[in-house]
Amino acid sequence: MESPESSRFEQYWWILKRRWLPASGIFVSVSVIMSLVASFQKPVYVAQGLLLFKRLNTTSSVTEVGKEIGILQPLVDQSNPLDTEANIMMSEPLAQKTITALNLKDNQGKPLAIKYFLHNVSVTNIRKTDLLEVSYQSQDPKEAAAVVNQLMSIYLENHLDFQRTEAVAARKFIEKQLPQAEATVSKTEAALRQFKQENEVISLDAEARSAIEVLTDLQKEIAQNQSKMADVNAQYESLQQRLGMNSKQAIALTALKQSPEVQEALQELRQVEVELALERNRFQPTHPTIANLESKVASLKGILNQRVKQVSKAKPKPASQLFQLGELQQDLTKELVELEAARLGLANQTKALVNAQTAYRKRLNDLPRLEQQQRELERQLDVSQSTYSLLLNKLGEIHVAENQNMGNARIIAGDQVPMIPISSAKIAYIAACFQGLLATAAIIYILETRDKSLKTIKDVKQLFKFTLLGVITHFSKSQLLNPSQEVLDPFTPQVIVRNTPRSPISESYRMLQANLKFLSSDKALKAVTVTSSLPQEGKSTVSANLAAVIAQRGSKVLLIDADLHKPVQHRIWDLSNEVGLSNMLVNQVKLGDAIKPVSETLDVLTSGVVPPNPAVLLDSERMASLINHVASRYDFVIIDTPSLNVAADAPILGKMTDGVLLVSRPGVVDSGSAAFAKGLLEQSGQTVLGLVVNGVIPDNEPNSYYYFSQEYISDESVALNRILDVASYE
Repeated sequence: MESPESSRFEQYWWILKRRWLPASGIFVSVSVIMSLVASFQKPVYVAQGLLLFKRLNTTSSVTEVGKEIGILQPLVDQSNPLDTEANIMMSEPLAQKTITALNLKDNQGKPLAIKYFLHNVSVTNIRKTDLLEVSYQSQDPKEAAAVVNQLMSIYLENHLDFQRTEAVAARKFIEKQLPQAEATVSKTEAALRQFKQENEVISLDAEARSAIEVLTDLQKEIAQNQSKMADVNAQYESLQQRLGMNSKQAIALTALKQSPEVQEALQELRQVEVELALERNRFQPTHPTIANLESKVASLKGILNQRVKQVSKAKPKPASQLFQLGELQQDLTKELVELEAARLGLANQTKALVNAQTAYRKRLNDLPRLEQQQRELERQLDVSQSTYSLLLNKLGEIHVAENQNMGNARIIAGDQVPMIPISSAKIAYIAACFQGLLATAAIIYILETRDKSLKTIKDVKQLFKFTLLGVITHFSKSQLLNPSQEVLDPFTPQVIVRNTPRSPISESYRMLQANLKFLSSDKALKAVTVTSSLPQEGKSTVSANLAAVIAQRGSKVLLIDADLHKPVQHRIWDLSNEVGLSNMLVNQVKLGDAIKPVSETLDVLTSGVVPPNPAVLLDSERMASLINHVASRYDFVIIDTPSLNVAADAPILGKMTDGVLLVSRPGVVDSGSAAFAKGLLEQSGQTVLGLVVNGVIPDNEPNSYYYFSQEYISDESVALNRILDVASYE
């Protein structure tokens, strides 16, 4: 199995092989130009110096006074303080001071530009050390050494001034903050005293304990009242269920019982109802006497309801409930009213206890706030007193730090004039070649990135992921027929399998025919749609040669040119295109008149007149009926259709046939068009029989098994070399 490294190397080799011409031109051009530039350059010298850094200066580390001033401490944990110092040395102010001190000039006698100076200066941190290496390159070795020494001296002076500036700024800041800190102490003491006076705070803990005891007693009384309330509620609900009314209804019913007007109407209604019951035993329901009594009962009920409404100010009860209210129910009603009064009394008492409990809880809840305020004031007082003391101590330390004369850095190497230049002709030429290689890699990368075409059979297979049924190679002109054979139209694709049956291309088509035959062992293929992703991939050539090779086997074959946008089959077979498929679909001609025989076993149905809307003709029942009809008459039917990015005719006809044969040509089809074609075939639910890779150049393929030997080429003719380039593009 091939290793990933070997596969990657092989891929790079083929890329270089494809792009060797522009890559060679760029490499030679860049290398020559850079070599010429290097040959005119003067030797360059580099002077170096070393600076040693310590985290604390010597005076601070011994006296422990002002040690925070000038300490090398990074602001970010991941940063290195030496990198910061290196960038300070590379700053423009230090560069300008060095240029002025040494009076550096450029080639024109003008003061040296800061940009050019910094371009020649390098300050690097030596790994795993506390050293900074300062270097400067110049064509004058003495100037290089002078610049390094002067730059380090200016840096040390600037570094010491910065530390002294820090000490002065800190002293001024502390002197400004001391009066404020003293005032803060006095203000905090006064605020604590005022807080205790206003809130009469003596002992917040004792007050909290007393409030908790009172709350406990209140909670017990509330619990007792709630127990009594539960007992009264139970009795109330029991009486309410027995009477079928609530306390309001009971009071209203009692008022009705004591009302003379209601009782009079009720007594009269009762007498009439008794009389009505007696008369119903004597007379039929339709008797006038019965009707008269029923009318009287209804009238008395209306009067009774009206008087009940006047007395109770509510919806009247039925007369039957007024009859049933006896002495026992009157007692129960009275008891229900009394229980309601007891409920109200217990509820009011409980509410009063809850209010008292709420007041104590509020006071108890205020105690933590008061305690917090007191602690906050005491804490502020402690902080202000500590700050005031700290400022006094630091002020004394700052006075000592201002008088220090040593910083964190010192020079440990310098003053050395370089004797040997860093640049040489050999190194310059090597650098020129290296730059040429970089430019070559860049131009190859740009060309490969911009070129989206699929270049090899492997690329085509990986993108489409369809079964590979055939590979049609592209041969050079010198490999094909002899010049004795004349070609009438060199721009028209030719039927290679007919003109040169022993050529390697003919064998490729026979292999394609065999793969199609073995593709479906259960059911033989009858009709196949041939298409491609783009024009110029050779789908018409493949259709014509595949039809010819199948016909040579003795099968009856019909080739239909359904490319109604740009038909070409009539030119391939040198046939008339006055009538054809389009004429037959619109009933202008019969099928027998449109079909043109080209051999005993091969017929061709040309496209006919190009219609304004080919899709309408092809996507019709007549077209489907035609395919079914010719499939029953012929052993094999091949339909040449437009490319998938030109029209949707191929998917339409693909659903009418046994499947789609997709033709793809490396170097012509790009990844975007191929992905679009694959997506269109999958979305339309096509049965893709397989893939035919056309126009393959063996020299561009990394796999040698696609190579065809010269011994298969016959001696018939090489005149066909003029047609192959065109044939493989149709």
